[in-house]
Amino acid sequence: MVRATIRDVAEAAGVSLGSASRALNGGRNVSARVAQDVAQAAKRLGYQPDFLARSLRTRSSGMVGCLVSDIANPLYAEIVQAAEGRLREAGCLLVVASTGNDPKREQDAVAEFRGRRLDGFLVAPGSDANAKTWRTLADSGTPVIILDRDPPAGGDGLFPSVLVDHRGGAMAATRYLLGLGHRRIALLTPGARMRPGRERIAGFRQAFADAEASPTGAIVCPQESSMDFAYSAALAVLEASSRPTAVIALGTRILAGVLRAARTLKLSVPDDLSIVSVGDTDIAAVHTPAITALRWSLEEVGRAAAEMLLQRLKGDGTAAPARALLPVDLVLRESCASPPKI
Repeated sequence: MVRATIRDVAEAAGVSLGSASRALNGGRNVSARVAQDVAQAAKRLGYQPDFLARSLRTRSSGMVGCLVSDIANPLYAEIVQAAEGRLREAGCLLVVASTGNDPKREQDAVAEFRGRRLDGFLVAPGSDANAKTWRTLADSGTPVIILDRDPPAGGDGLFPSVLVDHRGGAMAATRYLLGLGHRRIALLTPGARMRPGRERIAGFRQAFADAEASPTGAIVCPQESSMDFAYSAALAVLEASSRPTAVIALGTRILAGVLRAARTLKLSVPDDLSIVSVGDTDIAAVHTPAITALRWSLEEVGRAAAEMLLQRLKGDGTAAPARALLPVDLVLRESCASPPKI
């Protein structure tokens, strides 16, 4: 079967080749009637755009790369979904890769994306190992938007970023628990190697200092993403002779590991143990009792990052903010109470 061309579509719609091209590419100066006729002709003929030819003509692939550590993480999944929606509205396709915070996987994905001439990137770098690669891309004019991470080393001013106020969120959660009377609180979060964990730890310790509470009660437990690891770490913390009476935990596999450890030890929430989730995930919302959570708009993170990128692809980078800091709210539910007497 011979593949239909744009010329075939133009003839079937009874319009010029230029009008058909503008209608199919969302161009300006196309009447609603022409757009409808062209769309119907394209559908009838089974026309599929030749994206390779288009990219050679326009010097744009119409594709954007996105690199995150784990697309299965619900905190990333919603960000990616929102970014994809905004980019789709603008006629761009989002291509996503998970890196597992492995610098080699990250570098390989970047090489693949560059080979396909992607127009820009939304990235959450796992480390500074590939800082030179990101700087080279940005220096060449390729927009690189950072998702809630530090800019690559030596790249200050080169990388627009969408950040979350994790420090303020951790301070709010810790102050709330201190206000309930807790003086031994454990924070289970990815470690200080990356911005979110480092900011949470700083906010957690600052809340203790502001309350003039003993810093020995601020128990920081850096975590890996594995649920089994989180479970064993939480079990060790909660089995200690002077265990914490409250836990602040990242609301993904880490929260699941904490809840499992509490169940194993027959600790009732909130009578024996108060819990705050970092991130208002499904686990936090559906658990009984419902878990008090730190919430930020994941959709807003994704859409803001996509908008920053689109502004720069249009050559209007000066009109777009170089940095956005999104607030974190404390959502009170049923998982926190005054501490038990241990």
